[in-house]
Amino acid sequence: MTGSFEFRALGVDCRIVGADESALPDAGDLAVTWLLDLDATASRFRADSEVARLAAMSSPHRTITAPATPLLRSLIQDALWAADVTGGLVDPTLGRAMEANGYDADLDDILSRQVDESVSAGKKFTTTPSTLRDLSLDPAAGTVTFATGTLIDLGATGKATAADRLAADLAAEQAGGFLVDLGGDVAVAGEPPTGGWVIATDDAPAENARITVTSHGVATSGIDRRRWQVGGATRHHLLDPTTGRPVARTWWRVTCVAASALEANTATTAAIVLGDAAVAWLTTRGIPARLVSEQGEVHFTPGWPRVFLGERAS
Repeated sequence: MTGSFEFRALGVDCRIVGADESALPDAGDLAVTWLLDLDATASRFRADSEVARLAAMSSPHRTITAPATPLLRSLIQDALWAADVTGGLVDPTLGRAMEANGYDADLDDILSRQVDESVSAGKKFTTTPSTLRDLSLDPAAGTVTFATGTLIDLGATGKATAADRLAADLAAEQAGGFLVDLGGDVAVAGEPPTGGWVIATDDAPAENARITVTSHGVATSGIDRRRWQVGGATRHHLLDPTTGRPVARTWWRVTCVAASALEANTATTAAIVLGDAAVAWLTTRGIPARLVSEQGEVHFTPGWPRVFLGERAS
């Protein structure tokens, strides 16, 4: 019998579903420990996190080379992979641009602020260019090199990587299969329940918003939830790397299915940045996707898994 464990972490809603309900207590403990380590390493909102300490380093030189923990190095490696396969559409060096757009704390804290004129004035947009070309790893030396002042942002790929690794760890250590959902980045591992894992990809009740998977990763990104006001203007967390600004014309929500949550998240993030060009980009790469426009129109790429509640649609 399946069971679920829900909690809040990394500023998002998280959910662990186990095919064997009896494994959930231990699974929950492992999940919380894993995510606490991730938060201490990669949170942009903690002055004591590893990425914040690197960003605070000063140097008269263009770049800094510093030791990095194995966890941070692996997260950056995944982020650099995502940047490479998308031609820079997914960019982990936009932490300062996120701050310039007002995303400098957990979203709940941002939404609770009283945005008056003085606050708005401090949040006016300033150009914060990408420093992706300066970001690199030296695995042998255990170091990371980055442009001085860069705040590495692993909010997208980091969550997806965590979902993949946590699902694999749970399946290796506990009975039955597991689904891990970290704010829309979904990974599964181990033996699935009968009929597979049912995943709702949208709040809409439409059948094409529900899929069933027995493997693979699923990710959903969009501008529908992480939105806030600054000086009367609506902003969101998905930025155009060429400008550092929120993407102006794009999809309301995009869901992709891929071999892992990391790959799916990389595709959804790239699709949001690409806007109208996303359907062709995803189709060329053979990535099944469901894209919802701001007007509510739903588009699919070839291969979207039209499998609902364990039954294949006709």
